[in-house]
Amino acid sequence: RALGLELVESNALVRHAQGDARRMYNLLEWLAGSLVPENGVRRITDASVLAVLPHFAVYHDRDGDQHYRLISALIKSIRGSDPQAAVYYLARLVSGGEDPVFIERRLVILASEDIGLANPNALLIAQTCFEAIRVIGNPESRIILSQTVIYLASSPKSNSAYMAINQAQALVQETGDLSVPLHLRNAPSKLMKELGYGQAYNYSHDHPGNFYDQEFLPSEIAGTNFIHPGSSAKEQELARQIQVWWKDKYQF
Repeated sequence: RALGLELVESNALVRHAQGDARRMYNLLEWLAGSLVPENGVRRITDASVLAVLPHFAVYHDRDGDQHYRLISALIKSIRGSDPQAAVYYLARLVSGGEDPVFIERRLVILASEDIGLANPNALLIAQTCFEAIRVIGNPESRIILSQTVIYLASSPKSNSAYMAINQAQALVQETGDLSVPLHLRNAPSKLMKELGYGQAYNYSHDHPGNFYDQEFLPSEIAGTNFIHPGSSAKEQELARQIQVWWKDKYQF
């Protein structure tokens, strides 16, 4: 009654609520906004429920479980390299009224977490999408999101950058505040210079290939390898370059 509804038949309503009280209330709200009133009353019948269900099927509660289920399905579909499923879940989110900016934030994160070094352009594409949808707005932003989602889903995948920062942070937690090597420290004062700050540092650009073999990590963790390139062409190129510079210092 608070919604201006009169219940005449309930079979279809109960069946499609699926035993979920929140879904029932959402459906009632949808009916209140969709049914044409007769003499000031919107009457719920099985026929009226079935008439609005195709539209309600794409609706989801943006603050509820369905909101998180759909964005989870989208991200997992992209991570799993299935552009068909990814664009379907994008359509569900867009049709349900999801904020495009929320979707795009998740895509920017995914571009680094799940694609990363395997295709560095993925982050650029995702960031460009983020900027574009803010300028374009709805409903055309769906086209930009679709292009981005299909591109990300079709890209080679790697989580090596994600795993590298996780491993590095875990080591920081384990080893604490290790001293920065003296040759890497700035020496803005005379005392610091007398203590040897910066004295043994070699400016890389003064050497062939803009490279000089010197230690950058604290001595306690020298030689630690945080980066484990995957099998993608881009990551193997990165691995070869690291090996050219550092020979067998960092084992992959």
